[in-house]
Amino acid sequence: MSHSVVPTASDLLQMLFKTNHLLHQQFEKRITNLGIPDYLTGPRLRFLIVLEENPNIRMNDIAKQIGIKARTVTQFVDALEKEKLLVRLPDPEDRRATLLQLTEAAPPLIKKARTSMLDAAETLLEPLSDEQRIQFVDILNTLYNNII
Repeated sequence: MSHSVVPTASDLLQMLFKTNHLLHQQFEKRITNLGIPDYLTGPRLRFLIVLEENPNIRMNDIAKQIGIKARTVTQFVDALEKEKLLVRLPDPEDRRATLLQLTEAAPPLIKKARTSMLDAAETLLEPLSDEQRIQFVDILNTLYNNII
């Protein structure tokens, strides 16, 4: 085992940011190459998955559940409604609220996108052994738990 110089915290963070950016770019490129439309970005797909798991959810509730601003929800809804993947419905219990519902076109696209995302993730992380994946998760959990 070779003795390496211990990287500084700054070096580690810069490498993490650079790698994260590159992984994200490659991930998006790969799911597009697998036939997922450009407008269906990772965040929009996660939005649709939450909607699929919570049918007829209120716009403000999905914002809280995902942890995004109401303004971002409106942008997502506008874009996904334009692509005919969801519709806005009035809430019969509260006329100030709006419910979101997937259209029939959404579930098959969500299923295809999930499969494409899994394939892209496996391809990108293929170089890591099972042991490295476990270590990586442990490291990320340690960092995460010390931040929150």
